[in-house]
Amino acid sequence: MKFTAEKQEWSNALPMVFRQVFTDSEGATEGKVIGALVSELLASTPDDDLHAAIAHDGPQVLGCILFSRLRFDQDPRQVFLMSPVAVRTDRQKTGIGQRLIAYGLDELRRDKVDFVVTYGDPTYYGKTGFFPISEKVAQAPLPLSHPHGWLGQSLTGAEMVPLKGPSHCVIAFNKPELW
Repeated sequence: MKFTAEKQEWSNALPMVFRQVFTDSEGATEGKVIGALVSELLASTPDDDLHAAIAHDGPQVLGCILFSRLRFDQDPRQVFLMSPVAVRTDRQKTGIGQRLIAYGLDELRRDKVDFVVTYGDPTYYGKTGFFPISEKVAQAPLPLSHPHGWLGQSLTGAEMVPLKGPSHCVIAFNKPELW
């Protein structure tokens, strides 16, 4: 198994991987939604605003995480949203997800990203350093349907000082039903 950040090389395979993983775990409707989200992220997001962490075994994608930029109107810090995250169903519970997260966060640190947020299971993401945050710390771009799943992590080692101003996500995430 190898890790890469080269999303262009894998862009044709990624939507199908996400669609299958989310279909297996959440049903066909969710699989279609997340597959379409990944397609749109890859097609519409400028390269500087989209990073990837991809685990593969030869030509087969085992898992992937996409990181898209969140802009805060009054804050100069670089912030990214870690979402979506997928590991092939037949390879889950083998440590690939946590290794992917570690790889992706290391890549973002190299790029001088200050903070990463995600929206998901606090128990799972807590294993990789994410902690629950309130919207007083980092305002979500759209209303959260599950505020307990709003999580963050500093990549600089500095204490988390609230991000200033409203946030804005990339176009693909600018849909209330995703939040």
